Amino acid sequence: MTAQKSVPFTASELNLGKGVGFLLAAMVIFGVQDAISKILVETYSPFQIVMIRYWAFFALAIWLVVRNSTLRRAFVSRAVGWQVARGVLLVVDIWFFAEALKTVALGDIGAINMVYPLLVTVFAIPLLGEKVGMVRMSAVLMGFAGALLIIRPGFITVELGVIYAVLSSAFYALYLVLTRKVSQVDTTTTSLFYVAVVGLVLTTAVGVFFWAPIAMEDLWMVGVLCLTMCGGHGLVMVSLRYAPASMLQPFNYFSLPWAITLGFVVFGTVIDGFALAGGVIIVVAGLAVMWRERQLAVKRPLMKGSAIAAPHLSPKSPDPSPDTLHPEVRQKG
Repeated sequence: MTAQKSVPFTASELNLGKGVGFLLAAMVIFGVQDAISKILVETYSPFQIVMIRYWAFFALAIWLVVRNSTLRRAFVSRAVGWQVARGVLLVVDIWFFAEALKTVALGDIGAINMVYPLLVTVFAIPLLGEKVGMVRMSAVLMGFAGALLIIRPGFITVELGVIYAVLSSAFYALYLVLTRKVSQVDTTTTSLFYVAVVGLVLTTAVGVFFWAPIAMEDLWMVGVLCLTMCGGHGLVMVSLRYAPASMLQPFNYFSLPWAITLGFVVFGTVIDGFALAGGVIIVVAGLAVMWRERQLAVKRPLMKGSAIAAPHLSPKSPDPSPDTLHPEVRQKG
């Protein structure tokens, strides 16, 4: 079984406007998903909420697997250990993200989460053997400086939730690097299958011990949570039909101002000047890394189904589509 091949876009199929539109719509939905998650974790255990999300994701993932292949073929992997590790990393990432939602404002989490593409660059050095030159490494260091500006260790008391948000980004970056690794030997359907199964087993094994009856007045939010997860990922998949991830990638940073807006409208929180400045620095650093990677890339046709990772579970949701398993854009919802 070999890695799945992408198909080049034709001139008539490429429609950047539609691709960006669907991607931005997905970002909006993922942001709403995060806001609802933040409300729910104030009453229920994050482990319970994540477990419920994975139940919905598992149903969606299995449907996608069966639509594109068979369960038996999807089970066959040439990198089982790495696939299981991916599944575990994503679950831990989402656990930390959900814990961070309890105490950290959406805007602050959004700013911290933007550091993950820079961490991907760093982790790819030992895990993928990639070489990083002075330009990209300088951008990475600039991004880390932005993160320190948000956290301000030694100047303010660092909340545990902020540490959780940083750990969430680190685990997500590791997950994306391993996704690149397994994509060289396994199909994207296989990768999707393992993320869904490992996540279902792990979140359920832990989540059942934190189960609490869901109040009737909260059931609608749980339902919307599952619907936004499926709907957001569906829009990401549609966006990739109109434009490759390499073109859509920069628009993924829309999730930051949207998180800041939702934090103010829903929770009345205002991101402070230091956090805002740090977030801007991180975004600029991330765009610089993207620009440099495009300069270094070998010219090739624009490909369908190119990698895209939606932003944090909003972003932090497992990749639901066989076409969204690569890390060039961000998706964690």
